[in-house]
Amino acid sequence: MNRPLDLGTSASFRTERLVDVLIPTRNRPAELAVTLAGLAAQNGVPGFGVVVSDQSDGEPAYAHPAAATMVRALRHGGHPVLLTRRLPRRGLAEHRAYLLAASAARYVLSIDDDVWLEPGALHRLVTAIEELGCGFVGNGVHGLSYTDDVRPDTHGHYEEWTGAPTPERIRPGTEQWNRARIHSAANLLHITAQLALPPGAWRAYKVSWVGGCVLYDRAKLVDSGGFDFWRRVQENHQGEDVAAQLAVLARHGGAGVLPSGAYHLESPTTVTERDVEAWEVVLADEDTPQPA
Repeated sequence: MNRPLDLGTSASFRTERLVDVLIPTRNRPAELAVTLAGLAAQNGVPGFGVVVSDQSDGEPAYAHPAAATMVRALRHGGHPVLLTRRLPRRGLAEHRAYLLAASAARYVLSIDDDVWLEPGALHRLVTAIEELGCGFVGNGVHGLSYTDDVRPDTHGHYEEWTGAPTPERIRPGTEQWNRARIHSAANLLHITAQLALPPGAWRAYKVSWVGGCVLYDRAKLVDSGGFDFWRRVQENHQGEDVAAQLAVLARHGGAGVLPSGAYHLESPTTVTERDVEAWEVVLADEDTPQPA
């Protein structure tokens, strides 16, 4: 019989660590268990924390025996875990703002509840952001059902940074905006295969944004506004991660990292009402001329 699960407390969790992992979830107990299992198998980054914030319609996903076991496995491995609920729902951006406020870590990994990380992926991301000194680094997620679907027309959007990433102001309609095409399907797997990197090597490349698995320098994310724009967008939105990353890119720069150790579970979305792109609202506000 699965015994009651200790939820932890915000006060005891919010301490200065190198990394905290932030996971928003809703109605996905099986997927959450897989995501937590990937985190439990990470190495090279001892003592990272994990926050799970649940907005399920019924019982929280972390109460499922498989997810609860992975929570216990993480704690057994020396990783503090905080389990919370954030209801009523007020949109994705508000949910991410709540998660960000729960952490005092140097870096925060924002990972979706349908992403599995291979062992070593977190260590590679931390190594990259410490060496590059930018606002975020990310792993675009692989869709393994697309492994045989090679799309060479997207590969031309891959461009490596030759030094530390520099700030970029990226907007729709520009060539830089099209960089996001390399994150579809299994494009990154195919690009990585072409690079034939030696074991342990990695490359930083230019991005417009990265979905699903992004490691932020927390102070630089907060300096760029974080997800505080949630008050300016209606509840039924998507693209909140794009809005935040565009702001960080403009101030501090960012990069994708190859090889990517992030794999999309390809489950149906639980965000079915997406009336507004949050980044469109935020960019419209920023780009509107102000009265003299």
